[in-house]
Formats: sequence, structure tokens, C-alpha cells
Amino acid sequence: MPSKPVLFTLIDELLSVMANEHRNQILAPRWLIPVAPRDEVLEDHAVWVRDGRIEAILPREQARERQQATEEPIEWVDLPSHALIPGLVNGHTHAAMSLMRGLADDLPLMTWLEEHIWPVEGQMLGHDFVHDGTMLAAVEMIRSGTTTLSDMYFFPEAAIEAVQAAGLRGVFGIVVIDNPNPWSANAEEALAKGVELVNDWRHHSRIEFTLAPHAPYTVGDAALERVRTMSDQLDLPVHMHVHETAHEVESALAATGERPLARLDRLGLLNERLVAVHMTQLTDAEIARLAVTGTHVLHSPQSNLKLASGFCPVAKLLEAGVNVGLGTDGAASNNDLDMLDEMRTAALIAKPVANDAAAVSAHQALHMATLGSARAFGLDDRIGSIEPGKQADLVAVDLDAPETQPVYDAVSTLVYSASRAQVSDVWVDGRALLRHGQLRGLDSRAIIERAKTWREPIRQAKPRT
Repeated sequence: MPSKPVLFTLIDELLSVMANEHRNQILAPRWLIPVAPRDEVLEDHAVWVRDGRIEAILPREQARERQQATEEPIEWVDLPSHALIPGLVNGHTHAAMSLMRGLADDLPLMTWLEEHIWPVEGQMLGHDFVHDGTMLAAVEMIRSGTTTLSDMYFFPEAAIEAVQAAGLRGVFGIVVIDNPNPWSANAEEALAKGVELVNDWRHHSRIEFTLAPHAPYTVGDAALERVRTMSDQLDLPVHMHVHETAHEVESALAATGERPLARLDRLGLLNERLVAVHMTQLTDAEIARLAVTGTHVLHSPQSNLKLASGFCPVAKLLEAGVNVGLGTDGAASNNDLDMLDEMRTAALIAKPVANDAAAVSAHQALHMATLGSARAFGLDDRIGSIEPGKQADLVAVDLDAPETQPVYDAVSTLVYSASRAQVSDVWVDGRALLRHGQLRGLDSRAIIERAKTWREPIRQAKPRT
């Protein structure tokens, strides 16, 4: 019997053959928004997809001529009122926490974590919990145009199984935390398990990894030094909550006299492999240091708003040359995984924060949700934009709705007006996961019913307040 990674690869190949996926296709949208080059919108153009990759971008008439001239079958996919964009890259989420959506709302971060979330996780966490929660998240993400997620959660092997079954692309964090938890007794055990997972899955085309120390206040220097060494050795990104709240920074200063970001810098972690999530508490000097070291910032505005964590100075970061990506955080603190809505929030909130109506334009918000997030995890050579040679991770959004008409600027309409209900088609590696608004290959009803079975056990596990 082959190992699980080999088995999943064989299943992928078998499903592709059975469904006649990865065939030649020409996608012909009303608006083609490639993201790179920046600020470009093409009309009367088409994307030729061959074997899961983008073969060419060409004028619609040339695409028709090529289709008619070739002997091999090429499916023409007409998208007459649609914007075709790169698949959205959810750069920070805890997918399995979908099972805790709405469990504890209207609370500050540490109260939410310590008095509600961590006690429930202590009783409920396990392989089945993570698998079922991630399956629920996968359905939601596909339906809202996400093709890649960067997940940070326990039992990553269970999340991998779910993401593989869904057909999505995933970046999976090896969660490192000093205190014992249901997945690992300590940081060393977590890292040992992580190395095994990385070795098992390293050659799978849709699976990537990060080292994911939870936060400066839950991981000590010894474990962070080990993370830095492993990041160097394995060339893995480090995905970490950093400077999420003023309380975090104030507590660190009171205890050690050192801001968390300075501590990470002292330990050698501020570099082009660090993806620092949230970053609501930043000085101008720290922003300059992020730019010099090539550190990436992952912005999760809706979670920050809901937990009253603070405001990430996105406009200042972009002006300094820092790469900024976008993520939803988990559904327990958002409470959805809707990247279209996250883009809108990111663009809107940046303006009063910067006191500048031009701060974070619609184009910049789309860049953050696609190429910015992809670049943070070293995937920008494969995904994040519609360019020849890249994987055909693509999303069509139908703008022919009252809420999005008339269209003067397709990107502005997409970011400020469109909703996830208008996502009509989603492809990953050229394989359709959503066609005409209908999921392909997943039984959403069965996934939802399975998720419902967790409701009562989770309610019983929640501390009485």
C-alpha cells in the first residue's frame, strides 16, 4: 500500500484522467485583470490554458484562430460579463476554526483566546476536528474565489488531507508553541513532526510548508532559535503573529524592556523568510527595518477590527517598499473566509488610518490579495498573477448584477462592489472546482451536515461565563 502522499498524488492523477481535466482551454472573459503588469486591465483578450498552466494571453480573435487551426481539442469557455482574476491567496487563516464560528464574539484578543478558544481547543482538538473544520472552510473558500490558503493550525496532516480532497493549493504551518497541546508536548516535538511532514510532502505540487511559531508571547528564545536554524536549513518561511495588539507590546516591554519585533531581530528572524501577521503596532523605525530586511507583512483587517486589536499602517508599509499580503484570519475571529470582502475592508480602512483617500487603491488591494500573499510565501513564480508559465489558478466573477452595474472600472467594481455570490468559476491547476456557481467534486451538503455534529460537543466544552 503506498504512503498517503503517494496515494494522494495517484488519486489526483486518476481524477484528472476520469474528469478529462487539465485539457486545453481558452478562457474568454469580458475583462482580464492579470495583476502583473500592475494596474492593467485587458478587454477582448483570452487566456489559453494547457495542462494546468497558462500557455498564452492573446487577443480574442487570435485565440479563435488558434482554436480553429489546431488539431488538438481546445474548449472555449465564454465569460461574457465576467472579470477573470488570479485565484485569491488567503495568506493567513486557521481553517479548522470554522467549527468555532460565532462561538465567542465581541471580546478582546486575550480574553477571547484564554477564556474561550484555548479551553475548547484543549478538549476538542484532534485529527477529525481539524479535518472536518478544514473541509467546511474549503467549501467556503472555493465559493468565494480563494484558490490558495496559508493555514496555521494544529494537526496539519488532517488539514492537508482536506485541502487535497478539495483540490485547493495549501501552505501549511508547523505550529510551534512552548506549552503542551493536543498535537505536541512541546516545541521540539512539534518541529520533529514538522520535519517528517515536510519530507513526506515536499514533492507534491500543491502542498507547501511554513514554520509557524504562534507568537512572541507563547514561544521562548530557545524554540525561536531552533525555528530560525530550521528555516535556514530547509528554506522554509516563518509564519507568525507579531505585534497584534498594544497589550502584547506593552507586556513584552514591561517584562524584558524589549519590543517583540526587536527581539525577533536580535534572534535573526527578521529576514525575507519571515511573514509577520497583523503588525498593528509599528513605529516608523520598525517599518524602515522591515523594508531593509525584506520581511513580509500579512494584513488581516477584519479580525483586527472585530477584536479591537488596532490598525496596521498599510499605506506606510507599501510606501516603504514592504511587501504586504492579505488574509482573513480564522472564522472564529472574522467570522468568514471571504477574501473579496477582506479586500474591500483593507482598501477602506487604510484611508482614514493614513488620512488619505488615495491610500491603498483598489488595484493595490487586489495585488495584496493575490501576488502580495503569494510573494510572502515564495510562490510568486507560480501563482498570484495571470502570466504565461504560471499555474492556471483562476477565478471568474460575474459583474452582470444590479450591484455591480454599470462598470466604469472593472477593478474598482470588483473590490468595492462585488460579492462572493458573484464568483461563478474557480480553477486550480486548470481543474474546475466551481463551474457556473456549482461545486465540482465535493458534496457540500454532506460536509455541512458533518460540521453540524460538532456544534453540541463544542458548546459543552465552552467554559460557562
